[in-house]
Amino acid sequence: MVGSLSAPALALTEEAVSLGLLQGTLALPPLAAGNRVPAVLILAGSGPVDRDGNLPGMINNSLRLVAHGLAEQGIASLRVDKRGIAESGPAGPREEDLRFQTFVDDALAWAESLRQDPRIGPIYLLGHSEGALVVTLAAQKAPKGSVSGLILLAGAGQSAAQVIERQLAEMGVSAALQAASKHITDELVQGRHVADVPPDLAALYRPSVQDYLISWLPLDPAAELARTDVPVLIVQGTIDIQISVADARLLQAARPDAKLVLIEGMNHVLKRAPANRFLNRQTYAIPLLPLADGLLPAITDFIGGR
Repeated sequence: MVGSLSAPALALTEEAVSLGLLQGTLALPPLAAGNRVPAVLILAGSGPVDRDGNLPGMINNSLRLVAHGLAEQGIASLRVDKRGIAESGPAGPREEDLRFQTFVDDALAWAESLRQDPRIGPIYLLGHSEGALVVTLAAQKAPKGSVSGLILLAGAGQSAAQVIERQLAEMGVSAALQAASKHITDELVQGRHVADVPPDLAALYRPSVQDYLISWLPLDPAAELARTDVPVLIVQGTIDIQISVADARLLQAARPDAKLVLIEGMNHVLKRAPANRFLNRQTYAIPLLPLADGLLPAITDFIGGR
Protein backbone atom coordinates (compact mmCIF):
# COMPACT_ATOMS: atom_id res chain seq x y z
CA MET A 1 0.00 0.00 0.00
CA VAL A 2 1.52 3.34 -1.04
CA GLY A 3 0.40 6.84 -0.12
CA SER A 4 1.99 10.06 -1.29
CA LEU A 5 3.78 12.53 0.98
CA SER A 6 5.25 15.82 -0.17
CA ALA A 7 8.71 17.31 0.24
CA PRO A 8 8.44 20.54 -1.74
CA ALA A 9 11.73 22.03 -0.56
CA LEU A 10 13.78 19.23 -2.11
CA ALA A 11 14.02 17.72 -5.58
CA LEU A 12 12.50 14.49 -4.38
CA THR A 13 9.22 12.76 -3.68
CA GLU A 14 8.53 10.69 -0.59
CA GLU A 15 6.01 7.88 -0.42
CA ALA A 16 4.83 6.07 2.68
CA VAL A 17 5.22 2.33 2.09
CA SER A 18 3.92 -0.57 4.13
CA LEU A 19 4.77 -4.25 4.18
CA GLY A 20 2.03 -5.77 6.29
CA LEU A 21 2.40 -3.97 9.62
CA LEU A 22 5.92 -2.76 8.79
CA GLN A 23 6.24 0.88 7.74
CA GLY A 24 8.81 2.77 5.71
CA THR A 25 9.49 5.77 3.49
CA LEU A 26 10.51 5.54 -0.15
CA ALA A 27 12.44 8.64 -1.26
CA LEU A 28 12.56 9.08 -5.03
CA PRO A 29 14.55 11.52 -7.16
CA PRO A 30 12.86 13.10 -10.18
CA LEU A 31 12.13 10.26 -12.60
CA ALA A 32 12.26 10.37 -16.38
CA ALA A 33 9.58 8.29 -18.08
CA GLY A 34 10.66 4.67 -18.37
CA ASN A 35 13.93 5.17 -16.49
CA ARG A 36 14.92 3.00 -13.54
CA VAL A 37 17.05 4.43 -10.76
CA PRO A 38 19.36 2.67 -8.31
CA ALA A 39 17.91 2.28 -4.83
CA VAL A 40 19.35 1.83 -1.35
CA LEU A 41 17.56 -0.06 1.43
CA ILE A 42 18.57 1.77 4.65
CA LEU A 43 18.49 -0.14 7.94
CA ALA A 44 19.06 1.49 11.33
CA GLY A 45 21.09 0.21 14.27
CA SER A 46 20.19 -1.42 17.56
CA GLY A 47 17.63 -0.25 20.07
CA PRO A 48 14.53 1.87 19.43
CA VAL A 49 16.09 3.72 16.48
CA ASP A 50 13.52 4.78 13.89
CA ARG A 51 13.79 5.03 10.11
CA ASP A 52 15.30 8.53 10.34
CA GLY A 53 18.09 7.45 12.71
CA ASN A 54 16.43 8.89 15.83
CA LEU A 55 16.00 7.59 19.36
CA PRO A 56 13.20 8.83 21.63
CA GLY A 57 14.31 12.25 22.88
CA MET A 58 17.45 12.12 20.73
CA ILE A 59 16.66 13.51 17.29
CA ASN A 60 19.51 13.79 14.79
CA ASN A 61 17.80 12.80 11.50
CA SER A 62 21.01 11.15 10.28
CA LEU A 63 19.39 8.51 8.08
CA ARG A 64 16.80 10.95 6.79
CA LEU A 65 19.65 13.21 5.68
CA VAL A 66 21.32 10.26 3.96
CA ALA A 67 18.10 9.45 2.09
CA HIS A 68 17.56 13.02 0.96
CA GLY A 69 21.21 13.44 -0.02
CA LEU A 70 21.02 10.32 -2.16
CA ALA A 71 17.82 11.51 -3.86
CA GLU A 72 19.55 14.75 -4.78
CA GLN A 73 22.13 12.61 -6.60
CA GLY A 74 19.53 10.59 -8.49
CA ILE A 75 19.44 7.59 -6.13
CA ALA A 76 16.24 6.31 -4.52
CA SER A 77 16.15 4.92 -1.00
CA LEU A 78 13.81 3.03 1.27
CA ARG A 79 14.31 3.64 5.00
CA VAL A 80 12.19 1.62 7.39
CA ASP A 81 11.07 1.39 10.99
CA LYS A 82 12.21 -1.90 12.45
CA ARG A 83 9.64 -4.38 13.67
CA GLY A 84 8.37 -3.13 17.04
CA ILE A 85 9.78 0.40 16.60
CA ALA A 86 7.99 3.70 15.85
CA GLU A 87 5.26 3.20 13.21
CA SER A 88 6.19 -0.49 12.92
CA GLY A 89 5.38 -0.88 16.62
CA PRO A 90 2.26 -2.99 16.01
CA ALA A 91 4.43 -5.55 14.17
CA GLY A 92 6.58 -6.15 17.23
CA PRO A 93 6.52 -9.62 18.76
CA ARG A 94 6.89 -10.22 22.48
CA GLU A 95 10.46 -9.68 23.61
CA GLU A 96 10.65 -13.39 24.39
CA ASP A 97 9.88 -14.26 20.77
CA LEU A 98 12.22 -11.85 18.97
CA ARG A 99 15.31 -13.23 17.22
CA PHE A 100 18.07 -11.52 15.24
CA GLN A 101 17.00 -13.49 12.18
CA THR A 102 13.65 -11.70 12.36
CA PHE A 103 15.32 -8.46 11.28
CA VAL A 104 17.21 -10.26 8.51
CA ASP A 105 13.98 -11.75 7.17
CA ASP A 106 12.34 -8.31 7.26
CA ALA A 107 15.28 -6.83 5.32
CA LEU A 108 14.89 -9.51 2.65
CA ALA A 109 11.17 -8.77 2.40
CA TRP A 110 11.79 -5.04 2.00
CA ALA A 111 14.45 -5.70 -0.66
CA GLU A 112 11.97 -7.88 -2.53
CA SER A 113 9.40 -5.08 -2.41
CA LEU A 114 11.95 -2.78 -4.04
CA ARG A 115 12.62 -5.36 -6.76
CA GLN A 116 8.92 -5.38 -7.58
CA ASP A 117 8.86 -1.60 -8.15
CA PRO A 118 9.17 -0.86 -11.90
CA ARG A 119 10.91 2.43 -11.13
CA ILE A 120 13.80 0.74 -9.33
CA GLY A 121 16.97 -0.64 -10.89
CA PRO A 122 20.03 -1.97 -9.00
CA ILE A 123 19.48 -2.44 -5.27
CA TYR A 124 22.05 -1.79 -2.55
CA LEU A 125 21.73 -2.71 1.11
CA LEU A 126 22.94 -0.09 3.61
CA GLY A 127 23.17 -0.88 7.29
CA HIS A 128 24.15 1.52 10.05
CA SER A 129 25.73 0.13 13.23
CA GLU A 130 23.91 -3.13 14.06
CA GLY A 131 22.11 -2.74 10.73
CA ALA A 132 25.44 -3.47 9.02
CA LEU A 133 25.30 -7.03 10.34
CA VAL A 134 21.64 -7.34 9.35
CA VAL A 135 22.35 -6.40 5.71
CA THR A 136 25.42 -8.66 5.66
CA LEU A 137 23.31 -11.67 6.60
CA ALA A 138 20.55 -10.57 4.21
CA ALA A 139 23.05 -10.43 1.33
CA GLN A 140 23.99 -14.05 2.04
CA LYS A 141 20.36 -15.15 1.68
CA ALA A 142 19.20 -12.86 -1.12
CA PRO A 143 18.60 -14.38 -4.57
CA LYS A 144 21.75 -14.49 -6.67
CA GLY A 145 22.29 -11.21 -8.50
CA SER A 146 19.53 -9.36 -6.66
CA VAL A 147 21.87 -7.27 -4.48
CA SER A 148 24.32 -4.98 -6.28
CA GLY A 149 26.36 -4.07 -3.21
CA LEU A 150 26.64 -3.69 0.56
CA ILE A 151 27.24 -0.37 2.32
CA LEU A 152 28.33 -0.77 5.94
CA LEU A 153 28.24 2.44 8.00
CA ALA A 154 29.86 2.27 11.45
CA GLY A 155 29.52 -1.49 11.52
CA ALA A 156 31.14 -3.53 14.28
CA GLY A 157 34.01 -5.82 13.31
CA GLN A 158 33.64 -8.04 16.36
CA SER A 159 30.76 -9.94 17.91
CA ALA A 160 28.22 -8.02 19.98
CA ALA A 161 29.53 -9.81 23.07
CA GLN A 162 33.00 -8.35 22.44
CA VAL A 163 31.59 -4.90 21.63
CA ILE A 164 29.60 -4.83 24.87
CA GLU A 165 32.72 -5.82 26.82
CA ARG A 166 34.71 -3.03 25.18
CA GLN A 167 32.03 -0.38 25.61
CA LEU A 168 31.51 -1.13 29.31
CA ALA A 169 35.25 -0.69 29.87
CA GLU A 170 35.26 2.60 27.94
CA MET A 171 32.31 3.84 30.00
CA GLY A 172 34.21 3.27 33.23
CA VAL A 173 31.85 0.61 34.57
CA SER A 174 33.22 -1.08 37.70
CA ALA A 175 35.47 -4.09 37.31
CA ALA A 176 32.94 -6.21 39.21
CA LEU A 177 30.13 -5.35 36.79
CA GLN A 178 32.42 -5.88 33.81
CA ALA A 179 33.25 -9.34 35.12
CA ALA A 180 29.58 -10.11 35.71
CA SER A 181 28.71 -8.97 32.20
CA LYS A 182 31.47 -11.13 30.73
CA HIS A 183 30.19 -14.17 32.62
CA ILE A 184 26.65 -13.54 31.33
CA THR A 185 27.69 -13.08 27.71
CA ASP A 186 29.89 -16.18 27.86
CA GLU A 187 26.87 -18.18 28.99
CA LEU A 188 24.53 -16.67 26.41
CA VAL A 189 27.00 -17.30 23.60
CA GLN A 190 26.87 -20.96 24.58
CA GLY A 191 23.07 -20.86 24.42
CA ARG A 192 22.56 -20.99 28.17
CA HIS A 193 20.13 -18.66 29.99
CA VAL A 194 21.30 -16.73 33.06
CA ALA A 195 19.02 -16.35 36.07
CA ASP A 196 21.22 -14.30 38.41
CA VAL A 197 21.54 -10.99 36.53
CA PRO A 198 22.74 -8.07 38.72
CA PRO A 199 20.19 -5.22 38.89
CA ASP A 200 22.66 -2.82 37.26
CA LEU A 201 22.81 -5.09 34.21
CA ALA A 202 19.12 -5.96 34.05
CA ALA A 203 18.46 -3.53 31.19
CA LEU A 204 20.98 -5.45 29.07
CA TYR A 205 20.30 -9.01 30.16
CA ARG A 206 16.73 -9.23 31.53
CA PRO A 207 15.24 -12.69 31.02
CA SER A 208 12.82 -11.57 28.31
CA VAL A 209 15.65 -10.58 25.92
CA GLN A 210 18.00 -13.47 26.55
CA ASP A 211 16.76 -15.61 23.66
CA TYR A 212 17.31 -12.65 21.34
CA LEU A 213 20.81 -12.20 22.73
CA ILE A 214 21.52 -15.92 22.26
CA SER A 215 20.62 -15.46 18.57
CA TRP A 216 22.81 -12.35 18.20
CA LEU A 217 25.84 -12.41 20.49
CA PRO A 218 27.70 -15.29 18.81
CA LEU A 219 27.55 -13.73 15.34
CA ASP A 220 30.96 -12.56 14.08
CA PRO A 221 30.43 -9.67 11.62
CA ALA A 222 33.81 -10.14 9.93
CA ALA A 223 33.31 -13.87 9.44
CA GLU A 224 29.80 -13.27 8.10
CA LEU A 225 31.07 -10.59 5.70
CA ALA A 226 33.66 -13.05 4.37
CA ARG A 227 30.74 -15.26 3.27
CA THR A 228 29.30 -12.57 0.98
CA ASP A 229 30.16 -12.23 -2.70
CA VAL A 230 28.83 -8.78 -3.62
CA PRO A 231 30.80 -5.50 -3.78
CA VAL A 232 31.27 -3.92 -0.35
CA LEU A 233 31.80 -0.36 0.88
CA ILE A 234 32.89 0.11 4.49
CA VAL A 235 32.59 3.65 5.90
CA GLN A 236 33.84 4.60 9.35
CA GLY A 237 34.23 7.90 11.20
CA THR A 238 37.47 8.56 13.03
CA ILE A 239 35.86 9.90 16.22
CA ASP A 240 33.03 7.41 16.58
CA ILE A 241 32.79 6.67 20.33
CA GLN A 242 30.79 3.47 19.79
CA ILE A 243 32.51 1.74 16.86
CA SER A 244 36.19 2.19 16.05
CA VAL A 245 38.41 2.39 12.99
CA ALA A 246 39.81 -0.95 14.18
CA ASP A 247 36.35 -2.45 13.62
CA ALA A 248 36.33 -1.18 10.04
CA ARG A 249 39.77 -2.67 9.44
CA LEU A 250 38.61 -6.05 10.76
CA LEU A 251 35.74 -5.96 8.27
CA GLN A 252 38.06 -5.06 5.42
CA ALA A 253 40.46 -7.83 6.39
CA ALA A 254 37.56 -10.25 5.98
CA ARG A 255 36.86 -8.88 2.49
CA PRO A 256 40.16 -7.47 1.18
CA ASP A 257 38.44 -6.40 -2.03
CA ALA A 258 36.08 -4.13 -0.08
CA LYS A 259 36.48 -0.38 -0.36
CA LEU A 260 37.26 1.25 2.99
CA VAL A 261 36.59 4.96 3.50
CA LEU A 262 37.62 6.63 6.76
CA ILE A 263 35.96 9.99 7.33
CA GLU A 264 37.93 12.36 9.49
CA GLY A 265 35.92 13.86 12.33
CA MET A 266 32.73 11.84 11.72
CA ASN A 267 30.97 10.31 14.73
CA HIS A 268 28.50 7.46 15.16
CA VAL A 269 25.47 9.45 13.97
CA LEU A 270 27.36 10.42 10.83
CA LYS A 271 27.90 14.04 11.83
CA ARG A 272 31.11 16.03 12.23
CA ALA A 273 31.70 16.29 15.97
CA PRO A 274 34.31 17.12 18.61
CA ALA A 275 36.50 14.30 19.90
CA ASN A 276 35.45 15.03 23.49
CA ARG A 277 33.05 12.25 24.51
CA PHE A 278 30.47 14.52 26.16
CA LEU A 279 30.41 17.04 23.30
CA ASN A 280 30.40 14.23 20.76
CA ARG A 281 27.27 12.80 22.39
CA GLN A 282 25.53 16.16 22.25
CA THR A 283 25.47 15.99 18.44
CA TYR A 284 23.17 12.96 18.72
CA ALA A 285 20.36 15.43 19.43
CA ILE A 286 21.04 18.18 16.86
CA PRO A 287 18.82 17.43 13.85
CA LEU A 288 19.92 20.44 11.80
CA LEU A 289 23.60 19.51 11.97
CA PRO A 290 24.56 18.34 8.46
CA LEU A 291 26.15 15.02 7.63
CA ALA A 292 29.92 14.88 7.79
CA ASP A 293 31.66 15.94 4.60
CA GLY A 294 32.67 12.99 2.50
CA LEU A 295 29.94 10.57 3.57
CA LEU A 296 27.50 11.06 0.71
CA PRO A 297 30.25 11.26 -1.95
CA ALA A 298 31.65 7.94 -0.68
CA ILE A 299 28.25 6.28 -1.08
CA THR A 300 27.37 7.84 -4.43
CA ASP A 301 30.81 7.11 -5.88
CA PHE A 302 30.47 3.47 -4.83
CA ILE A 303 27.05 3.17 -6.46
CA GLY A 304 28.10 5.10 -9.54
CA GLY A 305 31.16 2.94 -10.01
CA ARG A 306 29.24 -0.34 -10.18
